[in-house]
Amino acid sequence: MWNRIIESVPNISEGRRPEVVQAIVTAAAGPDRKVIDYSMDPDHNRAVITIVGTPDGIEAGIIGLTGKALELIDLRRHTGAHPRMGAVDVVPFVPVRGVTMDDCVTLSRKVGARLAATFNLPVYLYEQSASRPERENLAAIRKGEFEGLAEKMQRPEWAPDFGPPHPHPSGGAVAVGAREFLIAYNIELATSDLSVARKVARAVRHSSGGLRYVKALGFALPDKGIVQVSMNLTNFKKTPILRVFELVKREAARYGVAVLRSELVGMAPRQAVYDVAAACLQLGALTPDQVLEDRIEEALRADS
Repeated sequence: MWNRIIESVPNISEGRRPEVVQAIVTAAAGPDRKVIDYSMDPDHNRAVITIVGTPDGIEAGIIGLTGKALELIDLRRHTGAHPRMGAVDVVPFVPVRGVTMDDCVTLSRKVGARLAATFNLPVYLYEQSASRPERENLAAIRKGEFEGLAEKMQRPEWAPDFGPPHPHPSGGAVAVGAREFLIAYNIELATSDLSVARKVARAVRHSSGGLRYVKALGFALPDKGIVQVSMNLTNFKKTPILRVFELVKREAARYGVAVLRSELVGMAPRQAVYDVAAACLQLGALTPDQVLEDRIEEALRADS
């Protein structure tokens, strides 16, 4: 049993070739770490991989994953709905057990330096690891995407924290940082009108006057003939999932559009799901000690 556990959720710019994603997932696995989930989205052309392990295990896993991704992904031939600047686009570290946020910041800087030295890859530190306030927001770092990266990096204020002052030819650059739990949450709308998704996203996201702790963009999903509001929820305790869903539903209804379905990308903390159930059932609260399986697991741990 690991006494110190960190979660890392690298996002890679490939969601259409299962064999490539599987090879990258395999490269991430190894001693003192485990890949517990991964998902692919062909419209976004992106995969989200969830790894848990010890600090040393996670570090080794990210190095292995990045090497394989740079070998198999070429952003010069990459298209997709989701903004991206790197073959490995972002690598967050999240404290889970026995580690602090400061530990994750230290790890992110160590891994960032190794990625730069090993692969000649530009690295930007973001969120809690950011070297300056304007780099805390991932969207600011990624603005311009891969295609605008070379020009952007010529400006002194956008020199990378580690690595060369120019993009990796096929792999671009990567953002590495420490953060709290984040829930990637998408809602699909029953229309092909992209302007509706963008208007709803604008109403929901905090930066344009919407809900605190919500980042949102509107995307077209051409293979499905619909649009999507794609969101990152950065504090589910203060802005619960259900509140976000209800606001998106209400804003879409203003344009005569219904919600088709919603989805989690990757994983969510158990308490976030309990909070949705409690709100829907008007329970006031739902805690793990009220859930049969959780109580059984707790009892078994106490006896072991």
